[in-house]
Amino acid sequence: MGSNESALRYWSRHRAFYIMLIPGVLYFLLFKFVPLIGSVIAFQDYDIFQGFLHSRWVGLQWFHEFLTFPQFRRLLVNTVLISFYQLLFAFPAPIIIALLLNELRHAVFKRTIQTIVYVPHFLSWVIVGGLAYMLLSPRIGLINQLISGLGYDPIIFLQNPDYTRSIITISGIWKEMGWNAIVFLAALASISPSLYEAAKMDGAGRWRQFLHITLPGLLPVIMLLLLLKIGHLLDLGFEQIYVFLNPMTYSVGDVIDTYTVRQGITRGEFSFTTAIGLFKSVIGFLLLLVANRTSRATTGEGLF
Repeated sequence: MGSNESALRYWSRHRAFYIMLIPGVLYFLLFKFVPLIGSVIAFQDYDIFQGFLHSRWVGLQWFHEFLTFPQFRRLLVNTVLISFYQLLFAFPAPIIIALLLNELRHAVFKRTIQTIVYVPHFLSWVIVGGLAYMLLSPRIGLINQLISGLGYDPIIFLQNPDYTRSIITISGIWKEMGWNAIVFLAALASISPSLYEAAKMDGAGRWRQFLHITLPGLLPVIMLLLLLKIGHLLDLGFEQIYVFLNPMTYSVGDVIDTYTVRQGITRGEFSFTTAIGLFKSVIGFLLLLVANRTSRATTGEGLF
């Protein structure tokens, strides 16, 4: 009885916090967990008129078709390579921006720079694609005008497969690095200033302060976001890739997400594309388990 009364008092004392949790819990239930029921159509020959309760079961047929699909290797290689480029170049970018912003002492100048690097996040990928065209177009692009001014022939960046992956990666860095830096700025703000003061009294320079105070303070957040990024290795998103995709760059830019949208929406192959999504989820979960265990063994940090 005493424990029940204690629990009731605890709930009553913190009821405001639990009420604040209700919208978030409902969001995840309605838009994350309930839709998981639809994953069953990956094992059916789904008919929209019969629904998943009455559609014919086909087992692993769609998984087999995807894995033996002639273009599967190309889709997988493109997806993994672009994800690797983003992991190698795009992931460190917000960390560097956060460290640089953290060193600024003039408040007005710091807020101005923060606003400038945050703004691209609020632009749609359609606008980003238009900006890229204005910069890279062989006819009106600013960069090609500079190249022509130097006496060289214009370069067809957007139709040349050699530049596609670089353009996708660079555009992603430009659009999201400022916004993603917010998390690292918050982590930097949580580091106690007394640690830096003690280090200065001991004669530590800026570099040693970074190595022994700043970096260890950022490491838990870095590892958390890195593990989440690895778990989404096969999830590149449709919009970013699609705006830079054209028939001349399909060989290097067509990824699993763009192929899934084409098959699912334009051809109505719902079971096939659901199987692809489930395949991506399983691979992402396995990668997350391996990366988390490796992180635990090497750095002591992990998601679980």
